[in-house]
Amino acid sequence: MAEKNTKSFILRVDAETMNAIEAWAADEFRSTNGQLQWIITEALRKAKRLPKKKQQKTEDHVE
Repeated sequence: MAEKNTKSFILRVDAETMNAIEAWAADEFRSTNGQLQWIITEALRKAKRLPKKKQQKTEDHVE
């Protein structure tokens, strides 16, 4: 889930929850950070809170 603009922040999570996230990430062949990004994105998508993506001009013109 590499994005051009990212922001870093500190997240405090209890050890039991972190262990579960790390195990889930390993099961999905993702890094822990990648798994957290996926979880957050999925939650935002399900809540219909993701910002709409702008279409590039090149996508609008079919050659």
